[in-house]
Amino acid sequence: MICFIFVCAYSLYRKVKEAVKKQLNHLWHTTNIYFHSPLHEYAEKLASRLPGELKVLYLTNSGSEANDLAMFMARICTNNYDIISLRSGYHGSSPYTLGATSISAYKPGVANGSGCHTTMCPDVFRGIWGGSHCRDSPVQTTRTCSCSPDSCEAKDKYIDQLKDTLDTSAAKRIAAFIAEPIMGVGGVIQFPKGFLKDAYQMVRERGGLCIADEVQTGFGRTGSHFWGFQTHDVMPDIVTLAKGIGNGFPMAAVVTTEGK
Repeated sequence: MICFIFVCAYSLYRKVKEAVKKQLNHLWHTTNIYFHSPLHEYAEKLASRLPGELKVLYLTNSGSEANDLAMFMARICTNNYDIISLRSGYHGSSPYTLGATSISAYKPGVANGSGCHTTMCPDVFRGIWGGSHCRDSPVQTTRTCSCSPDSCEAKDKYIDQLKDTLDTSAAKRIAAFIAEPIMGVGGVIQFPKGFLKDAYQMVRERGGLCIADEVQTGFGRTGSHFWGFQTHDVMPDIVTLAKGIGNGFPMAAVVTTEGK
């Protein structure tokens, strides 16, 4: 597992070192078949930081594993197969998640991730719609544009691209849509206001679940909110966590609800 710039606690922080030492002296390896108090306590604390009914969690070793499991869960839960992701998005390098990852540098020339389809990345800063005057780009809050109040033509066009992908590349009912709240590896891309909300609604109308990949954005890394999806005013069905969750240790998690 690679954490690099996404650590949340200084590695020599005394409190962290003491906690690690205490646990290693007590128990340093077990299986998730058996419960032990630190695991239970951590799960409860983590669940308390998640909104709504996102209280059911399962720990894994990496972000790739977390997204792998999330995609698998969505397919089992919905009994559908197709998964939609955004171009330029990175969701892991396992054979399963490589289908959702859409950056050529990370895709070897081997079969991977069947049933995964990509749609256009809603980049209003460098994409074909939006540009330097788009007022609904979160990174250009002082800009003005020609769109009428309470509308964003760029956002609408990117949503139309998602609709086209759903209409032409996937079955009538899909398993899931997976996206990072802020695209990390793809270039720190922030979506126009309202895009994720409209996308989630469209996906749910097709029977799909919405997966928020918080591997890079979770644990307060966006500044204003603890979780990146909160900046979009949406509630995902499944959330995946890694990197900052373990501060360099091989740790990740998948969080969902009782009904999923």
